[in-house]
Amino acid sequence: MFNPIKYALLSGLLAVSSPALALELDAMNASEKELFGQQVRAYLLDNPEVIMEVFSVLEQRQQQAELESDTLLIASNIEEIQNDGFSWVGGNPEGDITLVEFMDYKCAYCRKAHKEVENLVKTDGNIRLVVKEFPILSEDSTELSRAAIATLQSLGPDAYKKMYNQFIEHNGPVNDQVITFLAQKVGLDGQAIIAQMAEPSVDEHIKRTRALAETLNISGTPTFFFNDQLVRGYVPETAMIEIVAQLRQQTQ
Repeated sequence: MFNPIKYALLSGLLAVSSPALALELDAMNASEKELFGQQVRAYLLDNPEVIMEVFSVLEQRQQQAELESDTLLIASNIEEIQNDGFSWVGGNPEGDITLVEFMDYKCAYCRKAHKEVENLVKTDGNIRLVVKEFPILSEDSTELSRAAIATLQSLGPDAYKKMYNQFIEHNGPVNDQVITFLAQKVGLDGQAIIAQMAEPSVDEHIKRTRALAETLNISGTPTFFFNDQLVRGYVPETAMIEIVAQLRQQTQ
């Protein structure tokens, strides 16, 4: 009896291993397909490594397709990624490498990466750093991002960096009193930050970053861009140094 599910699987396998055979299979009637399927099944049972080889090829093709899709998405959104006009920019503003990080203050791997990113930017001296506030883990994540953005908007980039450092290490509750306390610890006006958090521009900042992340299929933190090279997840400093070196070699 003709089995459409088995036929679909068989057609997929043959399309990968031999397009010509796949075309011949399409020309068969139901009984011929069933007989041929039995012969193929017997062969695969005797040679199961062929199945693994086929699925390996399929996986490689899928990964290549995803890479090509990422490349097109990044190219069409590179200005919003690197120069959105509202995200905090640090490091060397004229650096030859632009490192963009989508981060969440409650993300353990963002916290782990924080000192390493900071050290990389400091020791390299020629990296432009862009921080994308991308709170996705909890309400506390969102409140910390709102406070950080409010700091940037009301008190400027130097104040933002101070609060960023406070927030990335903060493990307790998040409320107006805590934000004010942390601001005072680094000599900032906590009341000005709280007042700015009520402004629509704060939530608009987060909304635009989330929209960009959705466009780029970013759903986790940290996510990095080294120029136009996308790296998902935590990257140790040694690996970041290698990526930066490779990018510079490509431009020489």
